[in-house]
Amino acid sequence: MIKIRCVVEHITYQNQENGYSVMRVKVKDYSELVTLVGNLLDIPVGAVLLCNGDWKVDKRYGRQFVCETWEEVMPATVYGIEKYLGSGLVKGIGPKYAHLIVERFGTDTIEVIEDDIERLYEVAGIGKKRVEKIRDSWEKQKDIKNVMIFLQQYGVSTAYAAKIYRQYGKESIDNVKENPYRLADDIWGIGFKTADGIASK
Repeated sequence: MIKIRCVVEHITYQNQENGYSVMRVKVKDYSELVTLVGNLLDIPVGAVLLCNGDWKVDKRYGRQFVCETWEEVMPATVYGIEKYLGSGLVKGIGPKYAHLIVERFGTDTIEVIEDDIERLYEVAGIGKKRVEKIRDSWEKQKDIKNVMIFLQQYGVSTAYAAKIYRQYGKESIDNVKENPYRLADDIWGIGFKTADGIASK
């Protein structure tokens, strides 16, 4: 298995039901954008990913990196942070506010949103309503990612992780830890074998 680090530049296709996605990503030491395929639900443009998988050549679409597992790491550059925040993933921040926020806080932007969100009032045009919207959206995204990462260690695909999150919301991790067998009843497509695999770990 090969590991690559990449930045999502363009989302070509995304299936909201099962999470299957096709993306164009920038990979270090590659002059051209690379096609990345896999279950990559809710990954926005600008996201930085560490992907494990293998290269394959598709007859129709050419060379692709097929991602088996992934983890998202926060962008570290001003460009990456601005692109990430401006992607529409965080409600209340579009490209305009992403630019203004990053202009004000630079590479500390993620830290400010995470730990000291009140400082967003320092940015011209940002009021109470917008800060609340950003806070709620940021928390929700964090919850989804935590659930994805937690379930990946049990071999649960991101497609099923998304279904589990839709079913249980922020209680997902607690519910799965407490009684993994309920997944077989509540989530269509998850069988007893998967639930048993989680229970035995």
